[in-house]
Amino acid sequence: MDGLKSLIEYGIIGLLGLMSVMAVAVALERFRYFRGLRLETFADRRLLELALTRRLHLIATVGSNAPYVGLLGTVFGIMLTFYTMGQTGMVDSARIMTGLALSLKATAAGLLVAIPAVVLYNLLLRRVKELLLTWEAHHG
Repeated sequence: MDGLKSLIEYGIIGLLGLMSVMAVAVALERFRYFRGLRLETFADRRLLELALTRRLHLIATVGSNAPYVGLLGTVFGIMLTFYTMGQTGMVDSARIMTGLALSLKATAAGLLVAIPAVVLYNLLLRRVKELLLTWEAHHG
């Protein structure tokens, strides 16, 4: 069962860290793209919308799935706790609390990744709408 603990510590938390880095990297790239964008270079609204929304789905995917990845770590942590209790045949509060703390750490990590990703996605989506409305005002 040490493998399960390692899976939670390094696999789940590591995956959440990777998801976080990816969401932030995409968000930074999009903010930089929006800053340097020249709306007058687009003659077709649909092409502009495609350019503006490129890779935003990655941030949304991170925001919507990070809590589930954290929950998976929570389930593994609780399984580890029950397994440890079953192996020892007694209730050792120190081991139980350690297992539950590991579970809650996975949950917290999932939320710490999801919340900023959703915020970034919403900020970027709002900026996309502003740019589209500005384009329409000049081309309408």
